[in-house]
Amino acid sequence: MLTKIRKVKFEQERKNPLYQVVMECPDGKQLYVKFDYTYKTKNFWPLEVNYNKKNYGAKLAWYTNEVENMTVALFLETIAGKINRKYDFNFKKQ
Repeated sequence: MLTKIRKVKFEQERKNPLYQVVMECPDGKQLYVKFDYTYKTKNFWPLEVNYNKKNYGAKLAWYTNEVENMTVALFLETIAGKINRKYDFNFKKQ
């Protein structure tokens, strides 16, 4: 993963864990992604994306395909994995 995590806000006490992450891109620009994990679908879903202070709604595929050469799901799983390890968080058993 080329993008480096700079700031994290993690809300694990919610129904679905919510992640807010500020990252530094390889080109020096800033990427903000707000996403959650949905227990029902067992997937991570982007909720809000800002790149260099421009709002992209919930669209993240353009970035993950062009810069990271991976899928959105893999990108979010990688970020969440690092955050979950830091906060010693495990998903609830359903």
